[in-house]
Amino acid sequence: MDRLKGKVALISGGARGQGAAETRLFVNEGARVVVADVLDAEARQLAEEVNKKAGTKAALPVHLDVTRAGDWRAAVDACEREFGGLDILVNNAGILNVKGVSDTNEEEWDAIINVNQKGVWLGTKFAAPAMKKRGGGSIINISSIYGLIGSGGSAAYHASKGAVRLLTKTAAVEYAPDNIRVNSVHPGVIKTPMVDIFAEKNLKDRALAPMKRAARPEEVGYVVLFLATDEASFVTGAEYVVDGGYTAV
Repeated sequence: MDRLKGKVALISGGARGQGAAETRLFVNEGARVVVADVLDAEARQLAEEVNKKAGTKAALPVHLDVTRAGDWRAAVDACEREFGGLDILVNNAGILNVKGVSDTNEEEWDAIINVNQKGVWLGTKFAAPAMKKRGGGSIINISSIYGLIGSGGSAAYHASKGAVRLLTKTAAVEYAPDNIRVNSVHPGVIKTPMVDIFAEKNLKDRALAPMKRAARPEEVGYVVLFLATDEASFVTGAEYVVDGGYTAV
């Protein structure tokens, strides 16, 4: 129960789905967590639930639009002001559509790239200086199996998640001298609200091969948890695939 004792984490898109699962796991392991999201009411509700269960102020809701530098600055400031610093960043926020290259318009392309790609860059940029003050840290970027392979659709999503994969490796090299580890996690289909539109179209066929089911958010969350802990002290620039064997086929 103490794998993250004394650590402070910032989780973007932390109010529901994958981010909420990570928040609960992190607090259970002794971390204090800033739940950062544009979904203010849901972030508050989750923080209240977690704090009640923990019997202390273990989670703090903060408004964060990941496309805005000012919001990132404020979120990192909240970590330092309320909890004394920042050790872990999970760049979890993301959005999805399933349109291909020809069907995607410019507005849709920009929206996906701004959240999924620019948001990860901004989070890394603003978190790293705070981590340096603490002598190091861990950044976990949530990419996707579709940052590794193609599908014939979801063009902007693929492009953004592929960019996250290589930004992760570049940042890992840049920040290694500062003892900041940077890794990416590549989930397959997970039972979260974000993938409902994808699930409706694909869940019955190849998206579930070969284990024939979607993952629970906690099954990805435990991999994120490992990367956040000191157990992963020599792991950086790596990519962890959590897809039930989908990319092995």
